[in-house]
Parts: sequence; structure tokens; C-alpha cells
Amino acid sequence: MKKLLLTTIVALSVAFTCQAKKTELSLHLQQGKSYKQVTDSHVTIDQEVQGQQMKISMEIKGSMTYKVTAVTATGYNMDVQYDSLSMSMQMPQGTMNFSSEKNDASDIFSSILKSMKNRPFQVTMTKQGKITEVKNLDKLFDSMFEGFPQLPEQQKAQMKAQLVRSYGEEAFKGNVEMTLAIYPEKPVAPGDTWVIENKQKSGMPVEITTTYTYKADNANDYLITGESKIKTTNPDQFVENNGMQMKYNMDGTMTSEIKVDKTTGWVREAKLKQEMQGTTTIKANAQMPNDMEIPMTMQNDMTFSDK
Repeated sequence: MKKLLLTTIVALSVAFTCQAKKTELSLHLQQGKSYKQVTDSHVTIDQEVQGQQMKISMEIKGSMTYKVTAVTATGYNMDVQYDSLSMSMQMPQGTMNFSSEKNDASDIFSSILKSMKNRPFQVTMTKQGKITEVKNLDKLFDSMFEGFPQLPEQQKAQMKAQLVRSYGEEAFKGNVEMTLAIYPEKPVAPGDTWVIENKQKSGMPVEITTTYTYKADNANDYLITGESKIKTTNPDQFVENNGMQMKYNMDGTMTSEIKVDKTTGWVREAKLKQEMQGTTTIKANAQMPNDMEIPMTMQNDMTFSDK
């Protein structure tokens, strides 16, 4: 009887110890160290414009370096720079390819992407991966056109607007937080879940509510998975996009599988799959007497890595 009681106590003690073991999932970066983030986004858009089906495929790639300049009580101050950028689009009208690695002076957009490389801007980030401040990124866009005096002012304005939508402060913040702002406020054990809400204001403004799960404690990394619900913000409000007033009424889902380094908390590898459907409405203008509603589905497959 005593042996049975002792065995039961030991078993309960071990079970309690396992249940009580929790991990602080967060960033643990070092001052003076640099961390890489390589992204690859494949976007497919199917839309119906005036009864005609139109398919657009895009691929956006980028490589960035984050150098920690200071470790604070709440997080990190960083110098961040683009190492390479590329964008390709396939549309019914044809295909376009732009890259910061091209050496073609006649390719103005690629030359502008090239001018964005190796020009640090400043970021403040919490240990939970939230970006609280971005400084000097928009100034980068203001200065990069100085090397292209031959461009008409209207063309400069259009190109700058496109770049800001893709790479500006709001776009940068939204893209980074999609994979780094994933951490809970308190320690968790495998199987635990927590909810994080994010808003993306660039391009199509959306709200993302994600339930994350601490899935596994592997040899070199922690596995975190996410199930997200996405909906557009203020679906009745028009916003400017490519010189037109547009409003978006879309919703969808996203799944995430993220491996983070056990020592630093930096993302080693992530795969995200986003699907959305709904309508986009272009507001009536001088060339178009009535609003145009465009049914649309969108899929975005994204990968992130640290090398």
C-alpha cells in the first residue's frame, strides 16, 4: 500500500512539474548583433471587371538587415536597411519585372529600387515583436528621386506613391508584425493559445485577429502556429489608391506556421497562407459616371527566413 501511495505521489509530482513548466516566448536580441529577414510573397488576384475575368499575379521579394543599436527595458532600438528588392507582375496586358540588382539605367523603377539599398532607417521594437516607432523611412523616399531629375514631377509622385504603398512605414510595420508580433504577454506551455490583433493600414486596410498556439518545443526552435480571421477596415469608407478613390469590403482567413530560434526568438522560418474574397468599389469620377463594383478573390502565399 505504501509503495502504491509513493508511486502515485511521484507520478502526480512529475505531472504537476510538466504542467507547470512554461516558457517566455519573446525576442532575446543582443546589442551590436545583426539579424536577417528574407521575404518572398506570391499574390494571385482574380477579379471581374465589367463582365471580363482578369487575373493578376505578383511576386515581391526582399532581404533586410536589422542591427540592434540599443537594448532597452521594453525592447530594442535598431538600424534597418534593405539589402535587395524585387517585384514582378503578370497581367493580361503583359509582364513587368523590376529588381534592385539590375544594372540598366533605362529601367527607372529598378534604378529607384537600387537606390533604396543600404540606407538605414530607425525602428523601435518591443520584445513581443511590436513596432512602436519607425523613423526616417519616408525621408528615404523623399531623397531617392534626386538622382532622377529627368523624370516629370507627376511621374515622380506616382512612383513615390507606389513605393510608399509597398515599402513605406505602414507597409513595413504591417509586414514585419505579421511574423514578429506573435508573442504572448506571459509565459506559456506547449498547447497554450493566445490572441493578438493587428491592423494594416497600407494599401487595403485590414484588421487581423489571430489565435496563436505554442505547438512544439523542438531541438533548435519553438514551433508556433496561427489561425487568423481577416476583414477590411471601414468597408464604407473610400481611400485613395493609384489616384482613384476606392473602398474595400473583403474578408478571409490566414494560416501561419512559424519556427523561432530558441536562443534569440528571431524567426528562422515562417510560412503564411492568406485567402480573401469580396468586392472592391471604384468611386465615380470624371471618366466614369457611376461607381464600379469589382468582385475579387485574392491569395497570398508568403515565406520568411533568416538567411
